[in-house]
Amino acid sequence: MTSEQQHPVIGIIGGSGLYDIDGLTDLEWRPVDSPFGEPSDAILFGRLQDQKVLFLPRHGRGHRVPPTQVNYRANIDALKRAGATEILSLSAVGSLKEELPPGSFVLVDQFIDRTFAREKSFFGPGMVAHVSVADPVCGRLGERLAAAAAALDMPMTLGGTYLAMEGPQFSSKAESALYRSWGCDVIGMTNMPEAKLAREAELCYATVAMVTDYDCWHPHHDDVTVQQIIETLMANAAKAKALVAEVIPRLAGPRPYCEVGCQQVLDTALITAPEARDPEMAIKLHAILERVQSKG
Repeated sequence: MTSEQQHPVIGIIGGSGLYDIDGLTDLEWRPVDSPFGEPSDAILFGRLQDQKVLFLPRHGRGHRVPPTQVNYRANIDALKRAGATEILSLSAVGSLKEELPPGSFVLVDQFIDRTFAREKSFFGPGMVAHVSVADPVCGRLGERLAAAAAALDMPMTLGGTYLAMEGPQFSSKAESALYRSWGCDVIGMTNMPEAKLAREAELCYATVAMVTDYDCWHPHHDDVTVQQIIETLMANAAKAKALVAEVIPRLAGPRPYCEVGCQQVLDTALITAPEARDPEMAIKLHAILERVQSKG
């Protein structure tokens, strides 16, 4: 890994119920254009102490954008263009395990992608790349989040598999039972292809999943409703904001590129020969490819 130093910029993607972050100063909402279309919202630029922070509400302020219509490519590309080096994703989920009741927090480390109506890659004809998502979450970010939760005495399950469904409808009981049989821990509608795109963009990525309900499998709980989710979301939001405020100083300060390798995956992922690459695609992918192209 290179020893070159970088100054981290922390990107935060807020999910349902989390539309701002407490404690930020020097606040400014700025639209960031992307060649992949319109992001969910402008990006909130700010600082927590001396650390630069970017905040993007995944569904837009006021929750205007449903999961399938979130422009995940534009969101990740815009954060990259704004300078983000890592992304903390905060997401509302349903629980598929008895031991993860509503109000629980899970530090996700694996995903199963069952979405089918979304653009899942920045790359395509004229610029082909295959990145590994064997370990889709940055272990370095995960360690910092776990330490922050411990410092706050906030119970958090370390590790879990997130089943990403298309939505916007909730699961049938048969689907919920199937996902439980696969050993999944939580279910949500938004972290795929978000995590895959973050990896393609060479951004460290980690998800904190906030449990709002038991999906529909639990025999002693009512089927999930929006009202139930909102009530639990409000209780979770304060904890999530405290976690963000605690973890950001742990990520601050100059450091080399991520030792896990998240920020250098394109060194071995691009397969299209340089002379065969589409110049228009190269321009469109400028923010994603800038580090690689600058190497020569």
